[in-house]
Amino acid sequence: MIAAEFPVPDRLVRHAFAQLRVAKSGTHAERAAELGDVRPADLPRPWDPPSCPATLRSRVWVWLDRVSAWINHEYSWQFDRMIPSCWPAHPHIAHELAVVACLRYDAGCALSPDALEDWHRYALPGFLDRMAARLSSNGCPPGRHNDWPGRPRHQDFESAAADQRRWDAFAADASTAIPRQL
Repeated sequence: MIAAEFPVPDRLVRHAFAQLRVAKSGTHAERAAELGDVRPADLPRPWDPPSCPATLRSRVWVWLDRVSAWINHEYSWQFDRMIPSCWPAHPHIAHELAVVACLRYDAGCALSPDALEDWHRYALPGFLDRMAARLSSNGCPPGRHNDWPGRPRHQDFESAAADQRRWDAFAADASTAIPRQL
């Protein structure tokens, strides 16, 4: 086989895509039949896994794992452009992989090659370049995950003292108390 087929998402993920397509371009009758009382803004979006309920999200993760293996096999010649096996431990990869996979799925469903050309030219190389830059040369070697180097700064950012300093600065700038829950 010269080229392997792109991994097709399972039935539940495809149903989410179908609902989104109907919400985007279906007739009023089609939207009423497919979506019922669900507002389009409330539909889960597989390209944003946190927007998906747990069952759908778990299926999205499985599909993305298959997509990452497919990308590694079909497109990665340089080792630093390969998606590491520990990709779920890297939120920046997980977020972007979801978008890249959904763009590729849509491009594969298109009736002309334009979207697939854009995916090859822009989406995939951009994703691989950003991933490689974020992981840098000492990223995650095969079989060994390196923890996030930004963890100490993030923990400091999330600390109560740092949080209070930011809110004090906001209030001083606005010369008024700012409610924490906007």
